[in-house]
Order: sequence, then C-alpha cells, then structure tokens
Amino acid sequence: MSSPYAGLAPEAWKVKTRELIEIHPLNPDEIYEVVIHVWREIFESNLTSAHYKIGVDLFPRPQIMGYFLHELIPLELARRYPAIWRREENATEKDIVCLLNDSFSIEIKTSSSNRNTYGNRSYTQLSTTGIEGKKSKSGYYLVVNFQKFNKNVQGSQKPQINLVRFGWLDQEDWQGQAAATGQQARLSPAVERYKLLQLPTLE
Repeated sequence: MSSPYAGLAPEAWKVKTRELIEIHPLNPDEIYEVVIHVWREIFESNLTSAHYKIGVDLFPRPQIMGYFLHELIPLELARRYPAIWRREENATEKDIVCLLNDSFSIEIKTSSSNRNTYGNRSYTQLSTTGIEGKKSKSGYYLVVNFQKFNKNVQGSQKPQINLVRFGWLDQEDWQGQAAATGQQARLSPAVERYKLLQLPTLE
C-alpha cells in the first residue's frame, strides 16, 4: 500500500493527517475521552481482596502503566462498540482491530517521555503482513504520553496524561539507532509534529 503522504512536502503533511483523521470512524474527542477514562479507572480500581490501589499501595514502572493502557483502551472500545472494534488476537493484527475495514485498525504506542514516540528496532525492518507473520507498521497510530510515578510524591499527586495524539505513520518514518546494538526506533521531529495531531484539539 502506498503512503497517503506520497509526493507531499513535510509542510503539507498536517493537512493530509487531518483528512485521514476525518475519515476515520472513531471521533477524535471520543478517542481522547476513552484514554482519560481508562487512565482514571486504573487508579480507581481495587486489586485483590485487600483492595490495594495503584498510586496508593502500588507504584508500577512506566512499562507496566503502558501495558495497562495498551490492553484497556482496546477493551473499552470493544465494550462500547462490539460490532465494530475488538482487541488484537494474533501477531498480524493491529492493537485495535476495526471489524468493518481493517485499514482503520489502530496501533497503540505509550511512553513516559514528555512528548516523544518510540518503537523497537523491528519497526525499521521492512515486512509484509501475512508473509512474514508480522503486522504492518504503516497505518493509524494512537500515541499516549504519561507521567511516571515520583517516589517522593505520593497520595493525591498521581501521574497524569501529558499528551494524546492520533494520526498516521508509515513504516519508513521509523528511524533506527545508529549503533548496531541499538534496539530503539524513533520518529523525526517533523513526523512527530505533522503526522500525529494532539487530541482533542487536533493541533
């Protein structure tokens, strides 16, 4: 599938991203609301019969908080719209699967960075869905940046969502670390700015 940004200069990417978001079946305001709802529920939920709470008794590492978001956002959308959305079921699917049109399926990325987006090195390695058994790295992305726990601040000072963005990324947008042993992929500032727009304002 060719990129919807093919032939466009970076300064024209933002307009194209708005167009892609406009045709997506999920309303951007609801995407944002789901993220905030799920984040709040993480802290309000009780764990075990002792009613332990995250942010009161447990202070998970960013990887764990990211995992909660990664799993709960698809579950919440599937609960609201079971005929349209479900969570992934195999390695060839995006994190949020659109049952009506797979081109609208969404990959989720989370980070405790203030606003940067990261993937693992596999994002820079070209593959074809269904042939190598890996999901396509091009398509719609939901990116959530959140604060990590400050061990010196507890109680009411719970971590907050810093940034929620939605847009489209192509596999070629991911840049691997120069070092042969580097395991991280990142995005250029232009891609971060023009291909992922902030919700709910779409800036």
